[in-house]
Amino acid sequence: MASPRLETYCCPNRDAATQLVMNFQPEVFCGVCIGSASISLLLTILQLLPKKGQSPRKMPKASSSSTILLLISICDILGGLGMIFRSSVWLGFPGFIADISVVNGTDMWPSAFCVGSAMWIQLLYSAVFWWLFCYAVDSYLVVRRSAGLSTIVLYHMMTWGLAVMLCVEGIALLYYPSLSSCENGLEHAIPHYITTYAPLLLVLVVNPILFRRTVSAVASLLKGRQGIYTENERRLGTEIQIRFFKIMLVFVICWSSNIINESLLFYLEMQPDINEILLKNIRSAALITWIIMGVLNPMQGFLFTLAFYGWTGWRVDLKWRKREIPWESMSSSTVGENAYPSPVNYQSNIHDSKKISMTDSQQTDEAISMLSEGNTSSDDRLTRSSPIYQGW
Repeated sequence: MASPRLETYCCPNRDAATQLVMNFQPEVFCGVCIGSASISLLLTILQLLPKKGQSPRKMPKASSSSTILLLISICDILGGLGMIFRSSVWLGFPGFIADISVVNGTDMWPSAFCVGSAMWIQLLYSAVFWWLFCYAVDSYLVVRRSAGLSTIVLYHMMTWGLAVMLCVEGIALLYYPSLSSCENGLEHAIPHYITTYAPLLLVLVVNPILFRRTVSAVASLLKGRQGIYTENERRLGTEIQIRFFKIMLVFVICWSSNIINESLLFYLEMQPDINEILLKNIRSAALITWIIMGVLNPMQGFLFTLAFYGWTGWRVDLKWRKREIPWESMSSSTVGENAYPSPVNYQSNIHDSKKISMTDSQQTDEAISMLSEGNTSSDDRLTRSSPIYQGW
């Protein structure tokens, strides 16, 4: 699971609240993390593999939104692998981990492993948060016809740049002046917690606003496509809205326990003695949410694939299929069009105007299909309502 307490535990003079949760049944906690991350990892990969009996998705062009969804799943997979590795070492080599608690120890490998594995997990899940934010921005821009495949480069720069910058900055402030002599006090821990939870809170606050604006823009786009708002188009807009709702629901389920747990631990840190009898219920709540985090954080990857694509089935198709090379299809179509030039007649202007209108409709269909990608019924309804399908 992903928590700034993982990095805080690497300090020999860690605070009492971090000591409380990290020393609470570590074998059980690591086992829970390994089990949850392993199940999520296997099911996520199963979801992403091609299935038998499913025709490949035909998109007019590669969309940055579909690329972002794939990158979110990849970051979740890599983050889950980091959790499995860290928890496995924690269970398999308890003596190695115990050396972290030795103040001014000569062996730095336990501390280096502690910091490296914690940073790996934090960096990848922070990247997931930034990719989710980019997905919300891209969905809105696609409907507004202001985004394209070229913007994925900008999203990469923003996601990985901010994720690395915030992670390194938080770690540097936490371990000042050195790992073996971390400064006590919240003034060194708070910046680390802020850099960890800032992208999470950004997704919780900003993404719902962007998703709502996107849904409103989709409704206007569907109405303006043919001047009417049919039942199929209304149902398509509803399904896009439901898809956005599923994404936010998964995010809230997987990460709300982190916010609750951090709030409880921060409150305990403010107390002179966290072992007071009056704080028993708060300590119990913090430990319960700590275990819940170990279950829900790794499951995010699989739950997101369900929100993105639905359940894709068990029948995996591992056969290699030759795909058409884009420039081959372009060259063949060009040859076909230029082999016999069409004669010019008096109806050319009418045909040109129809082509322009049909191009606008195709752009609308592309924008909607990018948002509803993975939903077969939505794609079918979009095709039936398209002017191309109707022989316009």
